[in-house]
Amino acid sequence: MQIVPVQAVPSQSLDVTLGTQVCTINVYQKSTGLFLDLLVNDAAILTCQLCVNQVLIVRRAYLGFSGDLAFYDTQGDDDPTYTGLGTRWLLLYFLPSDLA
Repeated sequence: MQIVPVQAVPSQSLDVTLGTQVCTINVYQKSTGLFLDLLVNDAAILTCQLCVNQVLIVRRAYLGFSGDLAFYDTQGDDDPTYTGLGTRWLLLYFLPSDLA
């Protein structure tokens, strides 16, 4: 498992290597919740995915992403909002072996 470094800002784009995958992760707050886009080598794996506490984000191996992502609330069981990113809500990358 790896912690992806997110910040408490309403919209951000991160370039990060997860496993051996060169990824861009966009995280942004809307009135209906926190959303995430995931790109690998500039190819969209998923876009506008609603982020829910402790629920895997990708969930579909056929999309071509190795592993998965999830937000984790360190202070309760609420869905993430941008104001607590990086402190209250951590974005976690799980290797395929973590998911087995």
